[in-house]
Amino acid sequence: MSNPCIICVAITGSLPRKSDNPAVPITVAEQVESTHAAFEAGATIVHAHVRNDDGSPSSDPDKFAALKEGVEKHCPGMIIQFSTGGRSGAGKERGGALKLKPDMASFSVGSNNFPTRVYENPPDLIDWLASEMRANGVKPEIEAFDLSHILKAAEMHKKGQILGTPYVQFVMGVKNAMPADRHVFDYYVQTVKRLFGEDVPWCAAGIGANQSVLNEWSVSSGGHARTGLEDNIRLDKDTLAPSNAVLVERLVEICARHERPVANYVQARDILSLPQ
Repeated sequence: MSNPCIICVAITGSLPRKSDNPAVPITVAEQVESTHAAFEAGATIVHAHVRNDDGSPSSDPDKFAALKEGVEKHCPGMIIQFSTGGRSGAGKERGGALKLKPDMASFSVGSNNFPTRVYENPPDLIDWLASEMRANGVKPEIEAFDLSHILKAAEMHKKGQILGTPYVQFVMGVKNAMPADRHVFDYYVQTVKRLFGEDVPWCAAGIGANQSVLNEWSVSSGGHARTGLEDNIRLDKDTLAPSNAVLVERLVEICARHERPVANYVQARDILSLPQ
């Protein structure tokens, strides 16, 4: 294969704490430093959450603004993707930072089970988040925890609620949601291509030990891939990952093994139809 692979690094998330892995970046300064190292290693998208000083999740637009400013300064051209996930806030609070006009934002278009709760994404909130992304020129990344989420994204695209070609990311390995199943993965890929075209870009993310598994499946199948401490704090069951950059470097090695060049930010923006 010769098509470049976009690497997304999910640097922080809402759950991992420094008590789990000291390398988890919590403050804005730590996040900017970690993102810069991951960018230098080959990541061209940063998937960003923000935290309060005590490490708890936040959706504070001021924190997102400071993070965006820092990444733009130290990682020029990198694609900035804000999270609108449900662990960081409730209701419209989840989309409060969209007015800052990041390049992209994660977008869950349906509900599903998480390890200890229901991840609620009711239709009225989905419609509102879609309208905010359109109004602010933010490209959504569809986080598909279930097949129905891919089909819902196709419906919203047909209605004009999602502009441009949707970028779908399959999330596998969350307890009580979709496991990392190769047959299901292959069907997801087929479904996205059937709905949006053979050449549509797509991505995959694996949680915990499934991270390297999904990286391998995605890269070898022509998709793009996500890594980072949000999804996986370990290199293996006995070793904590020392940084986001090291996880990116492992993914770069997977790309090399499958003869996939790693996309630079110019190529990544072109693939995703984002302004340079």
